[in-house]
Amino acid sequence: MKSLSIALVRQRYAADGGAERFVARALEALKAKSLRLTLITREWHGGEDFEVLTCRPFYLGRLWRDWSFARCVCRKLAGRHFDLVQSHERIACCDIYRAGDGVHREWLAQRSRVLGRAARLGLALNPYHAYVKMAERNLFTSPRLKSVICNSRMVRDEIKKHFALPDEKLPIIYSGVDTNAYHPGLKEHREAIRARHGIPPDAVVFLFVGSGFERKGLPALLRAMSGLPENCFLLVVGRDKTLAKHQRDAQRLGLFPRVVFTGALDDVKPYYGAADALTLPSLYDPFPNVALEAMASGLPIVTSYQCGAAELIENGKNGFASDSLDVKAQTAFLRDLLDPAIRRRMGLAARKTVEPLTPAAMSEKLIVLYQRLVTKS
Repeated sequence: MKSLSIALVRQRYAADGGAERFVARALEALKAKSLRLTLITREWHGGEDFEVLTCRPFYLGRLWRDWSFARCVCRKLAGRHFDLVQSHERIACCDIYRAGDGVHREWLAQRSRVLGRAARLGLALNPYHAYVKMAERNLFTSPRLKSVICNSRMVRDEIKKHFALPDEKLPIIYSGVDTNAYHPGLKEHREAIRARHGIPPDAVVFLFVGSGFERKGLPALLRAMSGLPENCFLLVVGRDKTLAKHQRDAQRLGLFPRVVFTGALDDVKPYYGAADALTLPSLYDPFPNVALEAMASGLPIVTSYQCGAAELIENGKNGFASDSLDVKAQTAFLRDLLDPAIRRRMGLAARKTVEPLTPAAMSEKLIVLYQRLVTKS
């Protein structure tokens, strides 16, 4: 196999970021295939036994941040040769785009469902969202673009709807999950994590993992939790600039001390071991890694139709899915999971569902795609 030179573009690295973890895993998996890898980034706090090119232009505000980074990347690429450039940001100077953030128009449509009239108007007039939609259109209509890696059928169908790209340009490649790192044996942490947060050993613990609580569906989840018995607890792992608001909502619903906000964590694995199920009724989520990690850890998941992970779910077999705002359905699902026999059966099925989705399987599909695109060019 010809040794290919691949440039991967991702603006920044956050330890709790799903897209960043995908890039990190892809880099690790692809290095084993003797590819020549270069990462182009603003900042990266991972392993660096590959070439790293930094684009760190000054900026004020997120619009200038994204625009200046895209401009810097395209300038650097103009002076270098790579067989393929794969971007995880909305830039038009790439051969492959991984649509890990989904379609911005769809996110705005879903977010509008929970906003009042004034807030919806503000969303429509926001210059940052206008910029992202413009960047997205420039990307998907770029003559250079050869392929868009979709991490779910949901995202593929959204791109087809808005930009009319053909199926052959929209391969679906699921993220990989390390089933050796994420496994049912993590239950060894159950007692220690529960004791750390003052949760009784016999309580039923639901786990929410994700930063950006509104997008991940925490408001609806809190309302669903308010309909459960007193022995049900919720661990909320992640960060949000409006944390205080969500804490007040939990207090207003009478959920304290049954809802525990841990903040962002570098290692969530012990919390998968402490939990009985993952709950992620996202307003919009292309395909969160945490769903794969939880299922590999033997947890059933409760998610939404607006989340790409729903396409792995068979209701009542390995998890549940409903509309993101259907609090009544979510409450019913959580009530079903109060039965330990149901949790055990569904947890085993969840693990079996994701066992084929390994990093090795992901990297093989990526390399087949790369070789096909290079051969065609």
